[in-house]
Amino acid sequence: MPITNQRSICIGANQPLPVLRLGLLTVVAVAIHGYHFGVEDGEIYIPAAKKFLNASLYPYATEFFLSHERLSIFGFVLAWTARLLHLSMDWTVFLWYIATTFFLLVSCWLLAAKAFAAQRARWSAVMVVTALLTMPAANTGLLLMDPYLTARSFSTPLTLATLTCLVSRRYGLACFTTLLTALFHPQMAAYLAFLAVVLWFAELYAPVRQRQTAPVISCIAAFPISFHLAPAQEPYREALYARDFFFLSNWTWYHWLGLLAPLVILAWFAKGKLQGTTQVFQRLSLALIPFGVISILAAAVISSSHSLDGFARLQPLRSFHLITLIFMLFLGGIFGEYVAKTRPWAVAAACIPLAVGMFVVNGATYPNSPHIEAPWSKTSPNVWVNTLLWIRTNTPTDAVFAVDSRYFKDEGIDVHGFRAISERSTLADYFKDSGVVAIFPNLAPEWKQMSSATYGLNHFRAEDFTRLSTQYPVTWTIIHGSAPDEMTCPYQRDGYAVCIIIPGRVQPVSK
Repeated sequence: MPITNQRSICIGANQPLPVLRLGLLTVVAVAIHGYHFGVEDGEIYIPAAKKFLNASLYPYATEFFLSHERLSIFGFVLAWTARLLHLSMDWTVFLWYIATTFFLLVSCWLLAAKAFAAQRARWSAVMVVTALLTMPAANTGLLLMDPYLTARSFSTPLTLATLTCLVSRRYGLACFTTLLTALFHPQMAAYLAFLAVVLWFAELYAPVRQRQTAPVISCIAAFPISFHLAPAQEPYREALYARDFFFLSNWTWYHWLGLLAPLVILAWFAKGKLQGTTQVFQRLSLALIPFGVISILAAAVISSSHSLDGFARLQPLRSFHLITLIFMLFLGGIFGEYVAKTRPWAVAAACIPLAVGMFVVNGATYPNSPHIEAPWSKTSPNVWVNTLLWIRTNTPTDAVFAVDSRYFKDEGIDVHGFRAISERSTLADYFKDSGVVAIFPNLAPEWKQMSSATYGLNHFRAEDFTRLSTQYPVTWTIIHGSAPDEMTCPYQRDGYAVCIIIPGRVQPVSK
């Protein structure tokens, strides 16, 4: 290969990056998969960014979202962007969502350009991924890319870009992008570093060539978490085992199929010497097999004994997020190489039904919300979101809310988080905050106490709220249903009431 090719920006061909086409595919991707603000893990990541932008927000219980952010620059990047561009956080999150979707498609193109010789196969690979962006990655609890912004929105394209540089033997740049990945998402960077080691070992079986391995090894760093060989104790055990996908013993046969089928097909890719593919295609396909098998074995060991409960938070099966994404990229490229070679319409014929299917799934997942929750919209057809927007503009910034701890999965909520949208503090909820507790066990007692204190809140009487205010510094509440007659509720609409809590003797606790 000419030296000029090796000095290119990991594109793998003497041609400019097709920015316009990839930009159009980004628009298509957002149109297919939608965009949602403050849903799912956005309830953890977005409040941290808002807190960094405005320190007066969230005066209480910040540990349930800042614990993650102390390990990531996600919130700082969003806050810095909002200040630099003089934008609201809602607009900042939306624009970064568009940008990271574009970066993901760019990284897919860069890797496809290394794996396939023909333009036809490369575009087929990228188009298939575009159609399937929000598909689940086995039973890992992850999507290939979320229809909302989190740290993974940054780490996923960075991971693919790093792999492209690794297979191009641009080790210095690979180290830089690995470090950048770790700054956004240390856990995903750990999987990337492990795959880099597997790739290096795979090189030992390749024809002898110049190997520059030291920079790759220098990218690997330990992640400082303490572990103990003992069964998880309540209440941490309750939070941990609520994530049933952590443990292989809870997986069904079709979940196992999602693990093993890609590895079997990747073995065929690695050994098949398929037409139109490159050595990079074969090398990476081969490396993903031990990468996946070792992850499965590690998960099996963790699931084999309760004494290893503390290691479950390592989530080794999250490696299948990367395996599934690369597998779908390669599968799309093979489809373009073999099927679309004499049928130019074949890629569109395959991608359109896939895209329609994903569009329908998104609508079923968020049935009460618009497909694209645009930041310029001041209201929402989702009455829960409308209530939270009213709270944002009509309650004190230092208000601390009591919300039923099981609200997150109530009908009509569409998993929109209270903190992310209302910009107000609340006591810990049972479902989403338990995910934080599963990673940070020291929060378990506090989480259990808070979530138990507000369980069944929608049916509290006035004296129950007063009693709650003696335990925690809550000053407001949101009730799904009728509020007690004795309470002052300036907002009562669409089945929700936002009420002032009559204070009791509040204990001097604040966080």
